[in-house]
Amino acid sequence: MEFVHNPNQIAVYTPDYLVIAEVTFPNIDDTTVDVNHTYVDDVLRGQGIAGKLMEELVQDLRESGKKAVLTCPYAIKWFEKHPEYSDVVKT
Repeated sequence: MEFVHNPNQIAVYTPDYLVIAEVTFPNIDDTTVDVNHTYVDDVLRGQGIAGKLMEELVQDLRESGKKAVLTCPYAIKWFEKHPEYSDVVKT
């Protein structure tokens, strides 16, 4: 499965370029993003794809030096369960 890193989005696409999984994180300012949406299509649910999207997001944030504000309910829960990634969350 290929995770495509776009500006402010990490997504998985079908061969027809339809989004079947994504996390979106628009900029708040030059150093902060808002993790505001996570989506996984029904055909992929239960496979850990949302968690993998979060791991890809963490990698992206660490590489860019940005911090995240969490407004997506899934992201909030995921980061609570994975304190080892708290370095990318803005406090």
